[in-house]
Amino acid sequence: MSNDLFQAPDYFNMDELLSEEHKLIRETAREWVKKEISPIIEEACQQATFPKQILGGLAEIGAFGPYIPEEYGGAGLDQISYGLIMQELERGDSGIRSTASVQSSLVMYPIYKYGNEDQRKKYLGKLASGELIGCFGLTEPNHGSNPGGMTTNIKDAGDHYVLNGAKMWISNSPFADLAVVWAKNEEGRIKGVIVERGMEGFTTPETHNKWSLRASATGELVFDNVKIPKENILPNKDGLGAPLGCLDSARYGIAWGAIGAAMDCYDTALRYSKERIQFGKPIAAFQLQQKKLAEMITEITKAQFITLRLGQLKNEDRATSAQISMCKRNNVEMALNITRDARQILGGMGITGEYSIMRHMMNLESVITYEGTHDIHLLITGLDITGENAFK
Repeated sequence: MSNDLFQAPDYFNMDELLSEEHKLIRETAREWVKKEISPIIEEACQQATFPKQILGGLAEIGAFGPYIPEEYGGAGLDQISYGLIMQELERGDSGIRSTASVQSSLVMYPIYKYGNEDQRKKYLGKLASGELIGCFGLTEPNHGSNPGGMTTNIKDAGDHYVLNGAKMWISNSPFADLAVVWAKNEEGRIKGVIVERGMEGFTTPETHNKWSLRASATGELVFDNVKIPKENILPNKDGLGAPLGCLDSARYGIAWGAIGAAMDCYDTALRYSKERIQFGKPIAAFQLQQKKLAEMITEITKAQFITLRLGQLKNEDRATSAQISMCKRNNVEMALNITRDARQILGGMGITGEYSIMRHMMNLESVITYEGTHDIHLLITGLDITGENAFK
């Protein structure tokens, strides 16, 4: 097991644009990743197991709902703080960041924004502390990029609802204590439903044989005549805009997270290029390797600026869905390109678990697809700038 020697690149002195609190929050997350994630993550990925022992630590560093107000158990931080935490977690591994993203943006966020006071008090504190772990059910076997076509449904049965249907590609589902599920009512309106483990007819089969996000638990949500108490319906927003609002928050976190993965691969490749001797000198002295490294740090720096600006807009509640979509798409593509160039710099060593690059590369193949595919995000930008909807 090698030591985590990561040093974050900051080519344009962006730290000067962060507050002291931002930097303290980032350093806390960075040191936790070095201590708790780096020593175990390669084995966890090789074994395709999620390291559940880290859940308490994620809660301790404020990774679960950091922007949720303190009165509900959150840390009451701003959106840039949330982003920096996601950046550091994904520097460790995309699967670890996914766990925190789901808990924060796809479970705690809708309960806070769309739930009532009783629901907030019942769930948010336990979710923030890691006592409860949640998941988010939107994607279905036949409805990925078109969530409005969902067939999962709830029917009014008098003193309760009956939920039927299935969701797939659900992070955290195999061990989640609850799920925020989106289903159509009898009028065809999409509603948010809190489903708790132990409800009869609710099962969460695990998805196996993944080549990506191997240290993240992925599964399905299956509902067979599940009785849902009426107090488990999220009352304050419905329609497709409700789950899409959650996805905006998650995509924002991913935009930051992808920078972390890119920084880790750049830092690894830079260090290796200075140490690897060929033809009598470090390969860092060769033009083609310098070209790769120079392009990497340029793209990382550009992503850092667009994402920090997005965080400022998010703090002011001015960030648009289209802006978030553009940032997520740009940053994940940037990170994936950097993993591929970094792998080439390391040659054959780049495919081994001794280095993080191939693991990041495979993880990002999922990240570029989930929370809206790469192509769908392109069309979101297209719609925003032309006013023409290419989805239909």
